[in-house]
Amino acid sequence: MKVRIGVALGGRTAMPLEQFGTVLDDLELLGFDSVWLPETFLGGTVDPVVGLAYAAARVRRLKLGTHIVTPGRPPYALAKTLAQLDRLSGGRLLLTFVAGLNDRAERAAQGLPTGDRTKWFDEHLPRIRSWWTGDTVDGLTLDTLPQQRPLEVWLGGQATTALDRAGRLADGWLPGAITVADAVAARSVIDATADRHGRAIDREHFGINISYMWEAAPPPGSAPPRTTGDPTDVVAYGDAHLKSIMGRWIEAGFTKIVVRPVAAPPDWATELRRLAATVLHMQT
Repeated sequence: MKVRIGVALGGRTAMPLEQFGTVLDDLELLGFDSVWLPETFLGGTVDPVVGLAYAAARVRRLKLGTHIVTPGRPPYALAKTLAQLDRLSGGRLLLTFVAGLNDRAERAAQGLPTGDRTKWFDEHLPRIRSWWTGDTVDGLTLDTLPQQRPLEVWLGGQATTALDRAGRLADGWLPGAITVADAVAARSVIDATADRHGRAIDREHFGINISYMWEAAPPPGSAPPRTTGDPTDVVAYGDAHLKSIMGRWIEAGFTKIVVRPVAAPPDWATELRRLAATVLHMQT
């Protein structure tokens, strides 16, 4: 199985826009597989569409990933934007659709202050896929199709409904803040659901988001990262622990790994060199 390692830039690791280009250069030169732009509306992060379009022109090999908030976006406009981004990047786009943070301000910025936003996936993801294949849906057809056939959409989430949706609709599953044991159990649920719907998810289409810090333990008085399990099991503390956790995920068959520092580093160039020396030997 191919192990691929990407780096997420967003949330607590937001950076000034002026640094974004040089960080992309470093990621490409060091040999990381992908850059990821997780979307939050109020977190000061690089907008994923703007940032990945810029990255498509700036670097030539690095894959371009995003956890993009889709509920609230017009489905046809979103399908058109992402199809063009995939084509302009030479087929390097990696997509995980997410509902967004369940925060009052975030939901207001999203335009969906109340209600179940996840229903958007059931209603619109099949339509978007049809547009990407050139079909006419609701009288609308795309004039530019993505380069990747198919352009895959992965989902995340750990709730029962999220696992069911991943089995029915997703091309892959990329959760975060979950233990290895819980993720293995969740993968079985996803596989069983996919089988009931006459589908199968590729064995290499299961991944994980891993947060890390170089300190051997959380600084005194700091709030632990948000997790659904023991933070010491799902957040890496120090070089050895990061390598150990990644090894356990790979052994369990989760081979698409996105790592992100818990806090923004003081110097990204130094951060990425240390990260590359610690983990890239696992990438095959």
